[in-house]
Amino acid sequence: MTQQGVRWTADQVLALAPDAPSRKAGSRLGVAGPWSQTGSSDEGAVWGLCKGSGSKPYQTVIDVADAAGPAYRCGCPSRKFPCKHALGLLLLWAGPGDSAGADGSAGSAGAADAVPQGAPPDWARQWLDARRERAETKRSPAAAPQRAVADPEAARKRAERRAERVTAGATELERRLADLLRGGLATAEQSGYGLWEETAARMVDAQAPGLAARVRELGAIPSSGPGWPARLLEECALLHLLASGWLHRDRLPAALAATVRSRVGLPAPAQGTPVRDRWQVLAQYDTVDSKLTTRRAWVHGERSGRTALLLSYGAAGRAPALSLPVGLALDAELVPYAADPAAHGLRADLGEQFTAPAPATGRPPGLPPAEATARYGEALRDDPWLDTWPVTLTRVIPTPGPVSGGDGRSGGRIAATEWQLADADGESALPIAPSAASRSGLWRLVALSGGAPLTVFGECGHQGFTPLAAWADGTTETVRL
Repeated sequence: MTQQGVRWTADQVLALAPDAPSRKAGSRLGVAGPWSQTGSSDEGAVWGLCKGSGSKPYQTVIDVADAAGPAYRCGCPSRKFPCKHALGLLLLWAGPGDSAGADGSAGSAGAADAVPQGAPPDWARQWLDARRERAETKRSPAAAPQRAVADPEAARKRAERRAERVTAGATELERRLADLLRGGLATAEQSGYGLWEETAARMVDAQAPGLAARVRELGAIPSSGPGWPARLLEECALLHLLASGWLHRDRLPAALAATVRSRVGLPAPAQGTPVRDRWQVLAQYDTVDSKLTTRRAWVHGERSGRTALLLSYGAAGRAPALSLPVGLALDAELVPYAADPAAHGLRADLGEQFTAPAPATGRPPGLPPAEATARYGEALRDDPWLDTWPVTLTRVIPTPGPVSGGDGRSGGRIAATEWQLADADGESALPIAPSAASRSGLWRLVALSGGAPLTVFGECGHQGFTPLAAWADGTTETVRL
């Protein structure tokens, strides 16, 4: 393990919080007052005792150098990871910052020497040693599990049975879509969400989770605002295309048939050749539904120039295990999902990490908006069901778009949904997606630019561009949006 002398910024710490209340509570604990016996080590450990409501302080220890992001242990009863005590200790360790906390405070208020270098106490050392021993055991060839030899004939029969179930589900879905269109889209508004949830459950029974997920998304469209029938019709058409593609997959080109299988939900393990690089963490965010939290982390290889997507999941309200601070870089191996064409070479699993995270020293090369849009179009040609495509835009300026007040009485106000990223050297621009334009990240982007060109990383989708990170001209500091 290499030395860990890098202290993060307050933004990088707060990006690890599982939710807004945790960010607010952690910010309040990022001061020296409630802490005692704090310390940190060159191995990437941070520890301290935090005064709580009980007679004994909470023992908090963090392994900052863990390959999948920081690992935490705290004596508090919270089920959130990281808890507010871990966030507060990391903020204290990070030292004074220039970023405001979640509650509007001036970031972490602890002094840089509030968490001095030293040797961990016994209670922290025991936990750290146990973690490192488990990691060494996993890496040991002798510890590799003895897997039973696969039976090709049994695997073939299982695949055939699942294909039959998926075919039955796709056939039923086609029938239900036909009934919906025959009765008119207005019936979808009258039926409520129950219609879609019941249909999605049928797709789960058919072992087609990809179809089930898309059916559930349809339930949120009726009555979602002006133009919802057109949006519903578009999504129904894509769902019909996917179901029809599965039913006629033997007539498709091999690459497209493989994409259809992946989009339907048939698994594809990470079986590509590991790629070692210095991977810069560009963005990380969570999407939450009633049963699952999905964490998406985008990383960029400084030497290979590859962009990769790391996915992690948390069930039953628990945060996903993977947690990577934005703006740092990891010397690590990624294992791509080479067998998953729907991943377009983007999705990967985090493999072995060789050094502790350190500040990134560069930023990914960018494209002008016109070329970025062309790349997105090429990806859509190969996969019509693609939701987003990672793009880095260079020399763009956040600019208000034309006011489109329906009654002509906008009063000069610019709606948040009318912003775009305009090419500073040309005439092209990308509209900012309405979902992104309604968040505070847009105004942070505007403030960072101040009318000057920026480099912006984000996701390009059918509703527009979603900014996730930005770099001011001439700097390498990643600003999380």
